[in-house]
Formats: sequence, C-alpha cells, structure tokens
Amino acid sequence: MAGGKETPRQKMIGMMYLVLTALLALNVSKSVLDAFVAIEENIQKANIVQYDRGTGFHNDVKSELSTANGEENKAKREKLKYVLKQMALVDEETAKIINTIDILKKKILEESGEDVSVVKNKDKGSILWSNYDKNKGSLPTRMNLMAVGKKDQYDVPMNIIVGDDIVNISGDGVKLWDDFNKFRNKIVELTGTYEWGGKQFTVKPDNINNYETNKELADKVAKMIDKSKGNLKEDRQVLIDLYMGMTKAERNTVNDVSNVHWIGATFDHSPLVAAVASLSSMQQDVLTARALAMAHWKSKVSTGEYSFNKIMPLAYGNSIANNGDSLGIQVMMAAFDSDNQPVVTVDGYEDQDIVSYPGNGQGIVNMKASGSGEMLITGTVSIKNKSGVKKTEKWEKKVVIMKPQGAIELPELNVLYRGYNNQVEATASGYDKTILSGTGVTISGSGPYIVKPSGRGRTAYLTVSGKNTVTGKTTQLKKTKYRCADLPKPTIYWGGADGSQGDKIEVANQYIRAAYPPEIPLNANFRIISWTCNIAGNPGAPPRGSGKSLASAMRQIKQARPGMPISLVVTYAEPSGRQRKMAGSFKR
Repeated sequence: MAGGKETPRQKMIGMMYLVLTALLALNVSKSVLDAFVAIEENIQKANIVQYDRGTGFHNDVKSELSTANGEENKAKREKLKYVLKQMALVDEETAKIINTIDILKKKILEESGEDVSVVKNKDKGSILWSNYDKNKGSLPTRMNLMAVGKKDQYDVPMNIIVGDDIVNISGDGVKLWDDFNKFRNKIVELTGTYEWGGKQFTVKPDNINNYETNKELADKVAKMIDKSKGNLKEDRQVLIDLYMGMTKAERNTVNDVSNVHWIGATFDHSPLVAAVASLSSMQQDVLTARALAMAHWKSKVSTGEYSFNKIMPLAYGNSIANNGDSLGIQVMMAAFDSDNQPVVTVDGYEDQDIVSYPGNGQGIVNMKASGSGEMLITGTVSIKNKSGVKKTEKWEKKVVIMKPQGAIELPELNVLYRGYNNQVEATASGYDKTILSGTGVTISGSGPYIVKPSGRGRTAYLTVSGKNTVTGKTTQLKKTKYRCADLPKPTIYWGGADGSQGDKIEVANQYIRAAYPPEIPLNANFRIISWTCNIAGNPGAPPRGSGKSLASAMRQIKQARPGMPISLVVTYAEPSGRQRKMAGSFKR
C-alpha cells in the first residue's frame, strides 16, 4: 500500500484505508474497555454480597450470644465467645489483604494520572464512591471505573505490578502474590486450628501452587490436610475448599512462552480498567473464603445446622436370612430437606450414571450383583448445611451374593471309592457360607471338596450345613449315607485292542495300559507294574516283563499263528498305590 509505483489516487485510497482501519480499531477497543468496566462493576457488587454474607454469619453468632442467658447456657456462651474470637481473627486477616489490594488499585490509577482524592458516592464523575473504612475492615473501596479517563493505559499497571519480565516479576506484584498466598494459608489455619471439647486441633498449610490439573491440585491439598492434626471428621472438606478456592497455578505457558508467572500472565499489557478488575477479582476470592470460614465457625455453635421439611419411615436389617432366622428389623423415622437432596457417589463408578434420586432424601444406587461370596460397595454421600457448606461422609454396604442352585440326585449311585479323590460339590442355598463335614471319611478342599473313605467300613455319611456369616448362625441342612467300595478294576488295552473283548492286536504295537472304558466316568490313573504273557502254542516259558512295554515278548508273539489266543496277567497300581492283578485276552 502506498508503494513507489502507485498513482496519487491509489496512494490516497491506501491512506484512507489505513485511517478507516485505525478508527475501527479504536471503536472495538472502546467496546472492549467498556466491557471491562461492566465486568468490574459486577465483581464489586458480588464482593458486597460476599461481605454481607460473611458479616451475616458473624452477626448471627453475636445475636445468639445475646440470647444465651442463664446458668444453663454458661457452656454455650463460652463456645459462642470462642467462635466470635476466631471470627474476629478471620476478619483481621481479611481486612489486611483487602486494604493491600485497594492501595495497589489507587496506586496504578494515580500513576496513570487519574484523580482518586475525591470521594463522592454515586457521582458519575468521581472514581471513588467510598473509601476504606476500618469499621468495615474487609469491605473493599467502592470504585466507578466509568469515570476513568485513560481506560486503555497499560504501561503503568504493567510497570508497577509486573516489572520488565513476565517470567521473573519484580514489581508490586511480588508482594501481592506473597500476601495473597499468606492469607490463603492463614485463613485455612484459623479455620482448622483451635481447641474444642478439650481437644487441640492444628493445621499448618504448605504452599501448593504448582499443578497441571484441578484434580492434581485436589489430590495434593487433600493429602496435605489429611496429614495435619486437624479435626478431619468435621473440618476436612471445608479446609480443602478454602485452600483450593484461593489457589492459583504459579507458572503457566502463555503464547508459547513457558514458565510465565501468574502475575505476569494476568497483568501483562493489561489495560488500566482490566487490571483493576483483576485486582477486584482477587478480592472476591478473599471475601468468598471469609464467608466460607465464617459459615463454618457458625455451624459449630448454631442449632439447626441442617434444615428438614419432610419425614419418611425407614426400615433396614440383615442382608440375608433363611426360614426360621430372627430378622431384627430396625425401624426409624428419617427427616430430609426436599430442596436439598444429597449427592451420592460410588467408588469405581465415577464415569457411570448409576445413581438415581427419587426426591425423598435418598440416592438409589442401581447396580447388578456380581461375583460370589461377599460384595463390598463403598462411596460418599454429601449434603449442604444451611450455610452452604458441603458435608461429605463415606458409606459402605456389604451384600452377600448367593449362587442360584438346583439339585438332582441318583440315590442308588451314592458311592465313595476307597483310594480315590472323590469330588463332591456341596451348596447350602440361602447361606453365604457352605460347610461340608462327614463320618468315616476325610475331607479336604472347598469346591469341589475331595472326600476319601477312611478305614474299611462299608458306609460313610456326609453332612452339608449353611452358615450366615452376618449372624454367625450355623444350620445343618442335609445328611446323606454313602456306600464305600473299592475302585472297579480297569480294562487292559493293548494299543487300541480291548482285553475284555478278545480283540485282535496290532503286532506293530508293543504297549499296554490299564484304563477305564468310557462307561465308567471316573478319572483314575493306573500304573502297570509287571506282566506275564501266555501265548497259545508257545513251547517255552511265558515271557515276563515290567512296565507297559512288551518289547521282550514281541519275538514269540510274532512267531504265533494269526488267530491264536494271547492272554496277559497284569499287576497294576491304583491311584492310592495299592497293587492289584487282572487279566486280559487278545488274538494274534
């Protein structure tokens, strides 16, 4: 634009374009600045609300003290006085940081050439509508930024608050950052450090300003509070909320510049009205923390901490029961606030919508039973008191998972074999624990059980009992008689040939084994110890050997004519090690 080869007309058009662009930029800038003025005005109004809220809690306690007369209220008066003293300390610390920020606001306004010496309430031409009042110590100075002439001034706020470097700040922001964090730690300390009911509680916060996510900050703060000697049952959540509400990440990456200080990122080239708005926002954090601390202190002495407008019957008892058991149902009347429903969480299901709220002060956990034995479900339930402070408690519920079971029996086949691992499945339906006992047997394992007859008795008994681990009661459910018998003899197999059927052998196969045929469903392993092979027409002595190989007899076997009978007498060992003999017949 306006280059050397352009005509005078083109140059004029280019200059007009530049002027138009500048005018548009000025108009946008004014709109943005007016928006900052509106934002700051809303923040100031919100600050007044937070100030009044915290002061209201303080006044409530003062009012309660004035009515706690008589000897019967002596202990209550002492508690109220103690709470008022703690509230005064909170107010004292709040006033310091509020006044520090007010002074910094006035400084950047004065250095920008603005008049902050005149105080006129609701005057459109005056910047100050009220000044600091030590009687209202924590109430910020009321300002009217619409009266500021140099709203877009950014050099002064930058130089005063940040300095020359947004990474290594050197201005008044160094003290501002330090004072802000000191207040955060102090208000947490004042809320969590006290003597109550003869017990001393102490909380000494550390500086936590480096974190990547809000969850990481929450975990760090919770860990710090949990390590303290504070009253974690009553104060834990409010201490965490106080600390997190006042915490800002000290270092961030801004426009590809890493390690930028929060002060530098907030006030770097910030217009005057935007800088004042940011300072007012910091005051809002301070006043919100004050109100929360005041509310918590009030809750320690005020009656009716929680409101209730409805009641409902509630009955609960054992999670499992059987016919004849004493139920012991506990019945009570539960009160709840229909406008203040609890918030229920379930551990392990944070990302799933499994809780419904029927509006009767309860959260219903909708989940399926899984696994076997005992299922432990845990989580939290939270509700706010009248002061808006959230109270969170942990809950847990144990559910006994019963396995659906049916039974079909063949009484004639109730046999326990000696020397064998008889597998027995036993279930006490309706009970969370099954107990199997017996006479004339030894029992090991637990699903399936391993049962072995002891001695040479012909009968044994098995008894199944159920135990309710909640009540500790054990009930005998069934006792069954079993016959005790030796294991059936197996069949001798020569390769694939069956010795009980006189099958024809395959001369190429020289191995034998003892096993049950398919119709005997016992899983028993037998070991061949020795054998004697009788071959029809063999003139010599019958060949003998050990183990499952017939190699030493194969020469005579091959010399026999096809169709000639061959018998084997085998000594084998049962699973228990007991040795027995049996025979098998084959054909050459």
